[in-house]
Amino acid sequence: MTVTLDFLATHQILTILVVLALGALFGQIKFGPLRFGAAGALFMGLAVGALDPRLGQGLGMVKSLGVVLFCYTVGLAAGSTFLSDLKRQWTLMVAGIVGLVAMAAAALGIGSLCGLSNAHVAGLYAGALTSPAIDAATSATHGAGNTLVGYALSYPTGVVVAMIMVTFIARRKWPATKDNTSMADAGITAVSTVVDRPTSMRATPGYQDSQIQMSYLLREGQMSLVSPDQDLHPGDEVLVVGNPDDVSRAVAHLGHVSTRRLTDHRQEIDFRRFLVSNPALVGRRLGDIDVLGRTNGRVTRVRRGDLDMLASDDTILKAGDRVLCVVPSWRINDAADLFGDSEANVSQVDALSLGLGAALGLALGALFVALPGGLVFELGAAAGPLVMGMILGALHRTGPIRWELPHATNAVLRQLGLMLFLACVGLASGPAFLSQAATWNGLAVILTSAVSLAIGGAILIAAAHLLKLSAPRATGAFAGFVGQPAILGYANNLVNDERIESAYGALFALGTVVKIMVVQVIALI
Repeated sequence: MTVTLDFLATHQILTILVVLALGALFGQIKFGPLRFGAAGALFMGLAVGALDPRLGQGLGMVKSLGVVLFCYTVGLAAGSTFLSDLKRQWTLMVAGIVGLVAMAAAALGIGSLCGLSNAHVAGLYAGALTSPAIDAATSATHGAGNTLVGYALSYPTGVVVAMIMVTFIARRKWPATKDNTSMADAGITAVSTVVDRPTSMRATPGYQDSQIQMSYLLREGQMSLVSPDQDLHPGDEVLVVGNPDDVSRAVAHLGHVSTRRLTDHRQEIDFRRFLVSNPALVGRRLGDIDVLGRTNGRVTRVRRGDLDMLASDDTILKAGDRVLCVVPSWRINDAADLFGDSEANVSQVDALSLGLGAALGLALGALFVALPGGLVFELGAAAGPLVMGMILGALHRTGPIRWELPHATNAVLRQLGLMLFLACVGLASGPAFLSQAATWNGLAVILTSAVSLAIGGAILIAAAHLLKLSAPRATGAFAGFVGQPAILGYANNLVNDERIESAYGALFALGTVVKIMVVQVIALI
């Protein structure tokens, strides 16, 4: 056994890979409705790290790389929708601040009753919330050992409690009249429709607002592509594309559903999915590309990962998107040339934008501001890349530099970063967890962190419900409130909903700022 531990301590990369493999196996085991998934790396890291303190030493660089990759890629994904969602999310962000302050008050109260020091409470607050504030807490408590003990014990406790809460809320259905409809949930349908009365494209409900698209037009036996200013006559047949509710309203205005499918007739007009790999199109609005002028065609849908979206002029194209383009049959090759349609090109990582963007995030995280009372504010290696990723994700591109990554590339880097981070945290925290978990102070830390997190999270979730925001958005907000990458990954495994990441990005960035300030107040009280 000693020889094996000596070998693992000497070969740290091997140790991390072993933990990742064991964590993947453990993450697939179901505990009732709970399955840990990527967080299995954390628990296997704790188990392996407890065998020998040397296994968790010197992993700071690998852990930082993991958290930077994860947070930066999450920021890129969330940034594209953050600004548009800010109007409906600002009240949720305020509720998050209230929840974080309430959690700190609960932790101080319960901790005092259990005989814990303020150093314990500062550490467990940062640990349960997976916060880079642990650095601020360590400085404020002058490196007190109790701070790290509180962090080590509350970290896995926070993961378990948060996962249990997410399990019970992620798939809930409650009135969400103040939230937008999830594109993944609504789905896209195409209905062949017979026109019963004279009308026009622009007069059709939803067309001007880009809630529906129309493509095929069958008139007097001739198939063509409908144009934006087209007048529609009784007897015409058109294909209406959009969310089911929007399509139903448009069909009711136009006439009635046809007995035949226009898409079965592909001799004159055809359609195909094209992979966006042309770098000149990435980060640009679909309306600025002039698809009609360059291909005589029209893009009606954009598939991004597992999400199928209705196309509009304001849709920003990303590398790896699959656009459904309806074109004259003889212009299919022109459409392929326009979009690129190359798996080889889109699979290449743009190292320039990735490296530059992540470096800017680390630089932002390293900036600090001295506040009154001896407090210091610093975003750190987690929130800095996340905030920078959100900024660059909202910009899409700067001149020739395309900030956003292909969806598949983003997902791979995010998962890799998450697992590296959790494995390293587990290995480093294993010895402290083993030595303190069974003591009275250890049990008090676990109890205090679990109860205080449940109280703070309940405030946020209740606020989302009262504000009539959806359960997926509440789930994402709670994951950001906790700040735990594994919780976001777990929520995404339960529900495919773009609102989760949007809310996560908003609450993670804001929550990090609040936690850094609150944890120093806890230590100084």
